Amino acid sequence: MDLFSGITFKDMALKNRIVMAPMCQYSAGDQGYAEDWHRIHYSTRAIGGVGLILLEATAVEPRGRISARDLGIWSDDHVPGLQSVVNLCHEYGSKVGIQLAHAGRKCDVETESIVAPSAIAFNEKYPVPEALSIAEIQGIVEAFAKGARRALAAGFDTIEIHAAHGYLINEFLSPLTNQRQDQYGGNLENRTRFLGEVLAAVRQEWPLHKPLIVRVSAEDYVPQGNHPEDLAETLKLLKQYEIDLINVSSGAVVPAKIEAFSGYQIPFAEVIRTMTGIPTIGGGLIDGPEMAQEVIKNGRSDLIYLGRELLRNPYWTIRAGHMLGAEVPWPYQYERGK
Repeated sequence: MDLFSGITFKDMALKNRIVMAPMCQYSAGDQGYAEDWHRIHYSTRAIGGVGLILLEATAVEPRGRISARDLGIWSDDHVPGLQSVVNLCHEYGSKVGIQLAHAGRKCDVETESIVAPSAIAFNEKYPVPEALSIAEIQGIVEAFAKGARRALAAGFDTIEIHAAHGYLINEFLSPLTNQRQDQYGGNLENRTRFLGEVLAAVRQEWPLHKPLIVRVSAEDYVPQGNHPEDLAETLKLLKQYEIDLINVSSGAVVPAKIEAFSGYQIPFAEVIRTMTGIPTIGGGLIDGPEMAQEVIKNGRSDLIYLGRELLRNPYWTIRAGHMLGAEVPWPYQYERGK
């Protein structure tokens, strides 16, 4: 088992263990449609050899956008543009997933209302959100299900439910942001309920033979918040929905000081992988091939995600293969540079 060994999840066979992390591009129009930028940006990483490309946070409803230029999947009209991105990435050998998301209280679209589990602002720059009613919660659950249906129609190989970085699902999971007194707040089981309902609804639309990923913030960086062991217990409550991978990130549910360094989130992935038995995608400022190889070979995570490094170098995978002595095929058009 190494960085360039293949691995299969359900019907998705990956040629290597390298994942492009979801990163907002702020390049869709105000209606959320995929543009030429998305087609070029993602297909370039496919040409560069990435095993799995995860598209950026894609909003399941207009008020679920982080910015006014985020991708959307709240309408059937979004499907053709997303499908064009998928088709290009497939043509150049990568599998493709989409991150279904709702920004919650971190929506920065001036024309939209801001909602959250509880009426608590993220910081002084954000407005106080409206606490969701139970009926509104159920409406958002249905929006995630419709997003999954459209993702299937667009040809994605996997979907990732965004439950990290202080967005809506993460807001329900963390005791720092969820102060509800009903069945969606209080103890761990109640705070997990919204994510469970989203997964149940998504699984009605997303076939069991296709893999499902959940991204979590494993550490809130505040003593009263969630820590990796808490997220592991949360995920154990959700195993019935056949989660295939946990994408392990951290932070951003509340303003907090984070000491970031190369590989700083890998220990969180180790805890979750050990406690849940679910494979993980780990990362956090990994840039060197040797470090990525160490994580995989020592069984600390099953896949490695790269973010900023793939923005700097879309051909990182090819370079890493050369440095590690792996046989990584080059695009034939580039072979004179090999």
